[in-house]
Amino acid sequence: MTMAVHMIPQTPLIMAEHLTKTFPLPEGKGTFTVLKDVSVTIHAGEVVALLGRSGSGKSTLLRILAGLIPPSDGAVKHGDQVMRGANPHVAMVFQSFALLPWATVQENVELGLKARGVPQAAREEQAFKAIDMVGLGGFESAYPKELSGGMQQRVGFARALVMEPDVLFMDEPFSALDVLTAENLRGEISMLWEAGNFPAKSILIVTHNIDEAVWLSDRVVILSTDPGQVRGEVRMDLPRPRERNSAKFKELVDYIYSVMTHPEAEVVLVPTSRAADMPARFPPLPHARAGGISGLLELVVDRGGKEDIPQLAERLHLDVDDLFPIIDAAVILGFAHVEQGELLVTHVGREFAETDILHAKELFRQQTLSHVPLVATIYQTLQQKDNHEIRADFFLDVLDEYYSANETMRQFETAVDWGRYAELFEYEASERRLSSPTNDDAC
Repeated sequence: MTMAVHMIPQTPLIMAEHLTKTFPLPEGKGTFTVLKDVSVTIHAGEVVALLGRSGSGKSTLLRILAGLIPPSDGAVKHGDQVMRGANPHVAMVFQSFALLPWATVQENVELGLKARGVPQAAREEQAFKAIDMVGLGGFESAYPKELSGGMQQRVGFARALVMEPDVLFMDEPFSALDVLTAENLRGEISMLWEAGNFPAKSILIVTHNIDEAVWLSDRVVILSTDPGQVRGEVRMDLPRPRERNSAKFKELVDYIYSVMTHPEAEVVLVPTSRAADMPARFPPLPHARAGGISGLLELVVDRGGKEDIPQLAERLHLDVDDLFPIIDAAVILGFAHVEQGELLVTHVGREFAETDILHAKELFRQQTLSHVPLVATIYQTLQQKDNHEIRADFFLDVLDEYYSANETMRQFETAVDWGRYAELFEYEASERRLSSPTNDDAC
């Protein structure tokens, strides 16, 4: 097979130029715009991740680039050639494996080669190499029903890689697998790429897993929602092989989490550090209520104190994006941390979830004062005032230096919710006035 040369990205392979995609609404009630004026270029020698909240059109964009569905406007190019119909320069790995149940591993891997008219002897040889590359040597004659989910997905990778595409498309390829299997396969793909043994010049992956995007990619493209548009890109300024415990890796994961949970935030191409990109004095608060944080922790503690985030979202019948703010809040407060796509409850988080309401409020109060500068500043300011009262406008003016008008109000409302739950202060909305609790001894 062709050995991919990992160069500094410079040769454009696939170009999306001003793509727009609309779908008709039922009963002739107009159209729905999924993508609007999206332009993305995939270069040789790079791994690009597409990230976006549900409804951002990530998978739709991938299918347009693959030629599986046409754009409503704009064009997909390979070099100077406009692509019409199926794109012969790409191959795709799907989330659902998409194997023919009546065909063997060997036959499934040979499908694309057979469609191209490759002679039998040649396609058998190429398929054997691809099967061996993904670690399935010896299973050539097995049927999909005899294989685990992870092994079936390896067949999907072999079927795509045997085509030696310019760009390998991966549509959430690990999300249907258990955590350990997904991590193992993700690591093997990463090692193949880093060793220069990858039979594709570039990779484009759609994922909802931020840790996965930082681990695999050289560049993350972040899409907005309703309609999907490119918000910006983040370059993964990290050496390979990647180290999850490095400070830079964690900073990039934290930065992208923050961008994903703050739709109005500017996306910086090369963030130097979280502190440099976010307000140093008042880091952004995820918009999650105290009750939601408590409920999430109780659910995870009941499951042993850790759970895979996508599986948790599925169990709760929520989009994984809807969990991001609550997860971020639990992490900020020191009640949990995230590792390799799993949410792990800390010791104090477990105590918070299992104790009575009065002690839970005390723990929330301690963690908020220790970890949330905005809430701590409001509380300390009220303590220093003779009448223990202050107009909310004072803090809104301070926040306005960092955030848009809408985001300023949302940050303030989140701080008020947390402060009220912790019984650190009260807020009279009609008078826009903050005050210390009547029974301040509790604080």
